[in-house]
Amino acid sequence: MDKRIIKMIVVLTATAVLSGGILALVYKKAEPLIEANRLRELKKAIFLVLPEAKDYKTVEKKGFNIYIGIDENGSQVGYAFVATGPGFQGKIKMMVGLANDMKTLTGMKVLEQVETPGLGNRISEDTFQGQFKGLSTEPEITYVKNKKPEKPNEIQAITGATISSKSVVAIVNKELKKVVKALKEEEVEKTYGP
Repeated sequence: MDKRIIKMIVVLTATAVLSGGILALVYKKAEPLIEANRLRELKKAIFLVLPEAKDYKTVEKKGFNIYIGIDENGSQVGYAFVATGPGFQGKIKMMVGLANDMKTLTGMKVLEQVETPGLGNRISEDTFQGQFKGLSTEPEITYVKNKKPEKPNEIQAITGATISSKSVVAIVNKELKKVVKALKEEEVEKTYGP
C-alpha cells in the first residue's frame, strides 16, 4: 500500500478520535447545565398554567408525573401535566393546567415544537395558547376553522396551520384522558381503599 494513503488514514483516524473525544467532553460538561435549564423551564411552565399556585408537589402515576399546584394557604388549586405527541413536523411538548373539577383547563404552554416557521410554530404564540385558559374539557376539546369558537370546548385553529392546531388538540385530549383516569382512580382508592 502506498505510504501516502497510510499516512492519510492515520491522520483522518487521529482527527476523528480527537474530535469525538472533545465532543464527548463538551457534552459531559454541558449535560448538567442543560438538565438544570430544562427543570427551570418546566417549573416556570407549571406556574404559568396554574397561576394561583405558589408551590407544587409531584405525584407519579402510571409512568407519568402530575404536578399538584398549591396556593399560599396550602390548598390545592389544580393539576399540571406534560402532554407530548406528534405534530406536523415533529414532537410537540406542552404543559397543561387542569382545574380541581377536572373539567376545565387553566392554561397551556408549549415547551418544545419544531413546526413550520411562520405557520405551525404559531402554536407557541400567546394568542393561540390563551384560548386554552378556561376551556371546557367536556365534551372533548375540538377546534374550528376560519370562525370564532361558539362552544366552551372549542378553540380557533391557526389559519394555514390546521394540522398543527389539530395536533395540539389531539395531544391535549389524549393526555387529559390518562391524567383524569389516574386522578379518579386515586380518589376511589382514597375513599374505598386499594
